[in-house]
Amino acid sequence: MAKNYISYLHFVLFFIFFTVLPSKLTAQCAGVDNVNELICDVTNPIYQSVNLFSLLGGSPVPGGTWTDDNNLQGLNPSTGILNAQYILSGGEYHYTYTAPATSGCTDNKSVVTITIGAYVGVGSEATVCNENNFFNLFTAFDSKVMGPHVNGRFTTDTGQPVESTIAIGQYTTKTTLNFIYTVPPVLACSPSSKSTNVQVTIYIAPKIGKPQDLELCGTTDLAGYTNLDLFDQLIGGDRGGTWTGIGLTSAIDHNINLQELFDTNGPGVYSYTYTVLAVPGNNICANKDVKVNITLEKRLDFTGSKIEASKDICESEISTATYSAKITQGLDNIPNGTYDVNFSVVGPGVSSSENVRGNFVNGEFNFPIRSSYFKQVGEYTITVTGITSTTSKGTCVNIFNPFSTILKIYPLPRLNDATLTALPICQNDVATIEIAAPQLLDGLYRISYNINGDNLALGETAEIQSVGGKASFTIPGNLSRRSGLSVITIYSITNITNPSPQCTNTANVAGNLYINPLPNAITVKAAVKDYCLNAPVTVAVSGLETLANVSISYALSEANISAVQTVTKAVANGKLDFVIPAELLLNAGETKITLLNLTNTVTNCDVDLINVTDNFIINPIPPGPIVSDQQFCKVDEAVIANLEPKGTQYKWYNSATATTPLAVDYVLKTEDYFIRETSATGCVSEPAKVSVLINDTPAPEMNETADFCGLANPKISDLSNKTNVPATVAWYDAVDGNLLASTTLLVHNTTYYGYDLNETTHCLSENYKEVKVSLQDCEVAQYEFFIPDGFSPNGDGVNDSFVIKDIEFLYPNYTLEIYNRYGNGMYKGDNNKPAWDGKNYEKSGIAGGIAPNGVYFYVLHFNKDNKPPQQGRLYLNR
Repeated sequence: MAKNYISYLHFVLFFIFFTVLPSKLTAQCAGVDNVNELICDVTNPIYQSVNLFSLLGGSPVPGGTWTDDNNLQGLNPSTGILNAQYILSGGEYHYTYTAPATSGCTDNKSVVTITIGAYVGVGSEATVCNENNFFNLFTAFDSKVMGPHVNGRFTTDTGQPVESTIAIGQYTTKTTLNFIYTVPPVLACSPSSKSTNVQVTIYIAPKIGKPQDLELCGTTDLAGYTNLDLFDQLIGGDRGGTWTGIGLTSAIDHNINLQELFDTNGPGVYSYTYTVLAVPGNNICANKDVKVNITLEKRLDFTGSKIEASKDICESEISTATYSAKITQGLDNIPNGTYDVNFSVVGPGVSSSENVRGNFVNGEFNFPIRSSYFKQVGEYTITVTGITSTTSKGTCVNIFNPFSTILKIYPLPRLNDATLTALPICQNDVATIEIAAPQLLDGLYRISYNINGDNLALGETAEIQSVGGKASFTIPGNLSRRSGLSVITIYSITNITNPSPQCTNTANVAGNLYINPLPNAITVKAAVKDYCLNAPVTVAVSGLETLANVSISYALSEANISAVQTVTKAVANGKLDFVIPAELLLNAGETKITLLNLTNTVTNCDVDLINVTDNFIINPIPPGPIVSDQQFCKVDEAVIANLEPKGTQYKWYNSATATTPLAVDYVLKTEDYFIRETSATGCVSEPAKVSVLINDTPAPEMNETADFCGLANPKISDLSNKTNVPATVAWYDAVDGNLLASTTLLVHNTTYYGYDLNETTHCLSENYKEVKVSLQDCEVAQYEFFIPDGFSPNGDGVNDSFVIKDIEFLYPNYTLEIYNRYGNGMYKGDNNKPAWDGKNYEKSGIAGGIAPNGVYFYVLHFNKDNKPPQQGRLYLNR
């Protein structure tokens, strides 16, 4: 039976080979897989260039690409050349060839399998210095041959495993260590592992210690450093070395006198080198040396140092000027060298600090200042806030106080928007020209001007003093010989207040000067009517012709005598009127007025008047009426017509000197009034004083807020008790409304108007206190409220809505939600919508919006004091 099965298998294989295999061979364009290619002695140079394509079976199509299935090094993917020595461990590796696209090719990939034999490398003896701290044992192999595979492990000569990198920094004496390196076997090449020996000798480096540099101020800090041991400036290190440097006297000397060193050689950096030799015969570790730097600095004294800025300039030079400053040393000489200078610039629109580096040379430090600081007129304070040598370690505290200078940028004098005005003058008079120049600063200036018109003068100069944008100058009378119009034009202005520079600006400011003739007053006449004593006496002056405004001097004689008086008035159509002061007419009888002088105030030209007089009579005044003081309430709004005595012959005034009577509907105030009586001759009596007192009662004031609890049924009397006048206050429902009884219940959010009645004057207050009452100031703990468990919205007027009575007083911000048994919302209410009438106001799907009889559920949100909501049920029964 077994023979028959074997015969059958041979037949099948024969059939497959002769019927199927030929077509397969045609389709295998990548060749046939190479099952295993052994490279047991990988050190052989021939394995640096293994042609994988030649290892394929069959007839592979050239021109394809190779891929390393293990992602190792050594493969050229385009040529298929493998350097097997780049593979760092023994084992089996696979490389896939992908043939180029060919018609009829169904299998375009083939694999070459290569087995690399284990290689342990060639052990060697290595020497290393312990200052390297760590040593990689792989570097101890013979570098002249191929390095070992890295998949092995290191052990000590006693069999203890170790890492490939060992620590060596902890050794303090020469030490030799032995290690064994073993790589695992590759069975296809060798059944056992391979090992080699590695020896490492560790030499000890000399210790120099950690240097501690020293920085001192030689001027102040060296008293304790006259015998400095340089070993104090090292942390750790061997003591057997030698020191070299200035101030040491021998190879074994390690002490220096810093005070003497500074006094002899001055400030500087003094370096001292400490050298420790390696142990004789140790050529692995190098000799070591280290430097200790001792910095000795000198304290600088800037007392008396000064700064001088570049010259002051005019505003017109801002865009072109360059700015700089010079620092000059004070009492102490500042050594030549490079320094950092900190300075600030403070002035109009700038407050900035800057550092500039430069050189002190022969006691001077010159430095530029950025022009961007100086953009406008004003004083700029340049302050040196610090000076430090760039080589300084900061060991010395220099003697320094900030010092400053001021750079000034003077404005150009400006007559922009300026105007020239001058009062008219008479011929040959000195003219004063007023300058209004809002942009001209206070100071002393020199102007140049021309005169054109009826008078001519060119290139005249004058000095002006500007104060508050105003100034003036005079034109001599000899330049105003002709009457008419002269035009004054200022064409240049120079600021002569400045010590330097004196800034000049052009100008173009013109003004007119009128030169007028003397007035003609031959036709002037005066006329005065008869008047009552103390009445305003008007003088009518005529014959002034074309004059526009004049001043007239006059005097009184006969019944009333006066000194010379002057009145200035405008003239209309050749006439004017003026009133003689009452204090000049104190006597009844005939009085004479004489006009003495006439001045044309337009031109200030005057002329004496001759025989311009008139006579008039002053009639006596009747005695004043008999009166008494009177009182009124302010709320009654009493007027002049309410005063006593009454009659058309009486007129009332609000002062003893008033001439205009008060209207009969003039509202009285607490003040003095004066009454006059007019006689048959038209003369008015002396005033009689009546003191009027208007009694006013102040409006009531609230001593506390008008907040109540509506559950306590507060009344008007409770509101009164919160005022400052609880016994006399009266409350109304409107400004002109109804008086409310003290028992009237208060209504929430209603405004009440309170008045007070003075029990002494019996006057009601004119003003009122407007108070809006709140009934929601309730203490919850003092009151309870009832939630009904049902209602009957059938329209009979009884229990037609579901309402929680009085809850608005305790929980004014409450909200109420009602749901049917399906959880559908039926109603949402609050203080503004407190009652549910049994209708659906939510989208619950109930037809017609009428809630049917049944049980409903409510959720009451108190919204106060974090009180949780209350839930319950209610019954609706129509």
